[in-house]
Amino acid sequence: MTLRITREVGPGLRATLRLEGNLVAEWAALLKHECSGLLSAAAAVSVDLTGVFFVDRAGIETLEQLGRAGVEIRCRPGALANVLEGEGIHVKQDGDAGNHGWN
Repeated sequence: MTLRITREVGPGLRATLRLEGNLVAEWAALLKHECSGLLSAAAAVSVDLTGVFFVDRAGIETLEQLGRAGVEIRCRPGALANVLEGEGIHVKQDGDAGNHGWN
């Protein structure tokens, strides 16, 4: 299982990490490290889960920690958003629910 992380830096020290693939234990530490580095640079950080198909327990725990640290978690409405919110993770839901089978 692989995960691609693309860093996009916007205006005003705003950074987005766009994830594609599966957020599983072997990649959760890398995501946390990437976010920590951006947060230490006083940047506003958002993690875009639009391209994520699966998140395991370690991934959920990492997203929970990142959310508490001030990272904005974004994804499409649907199953993944419901699971994350059920775990107490605040999720900003993007409007287009048609992709990735998240209806």
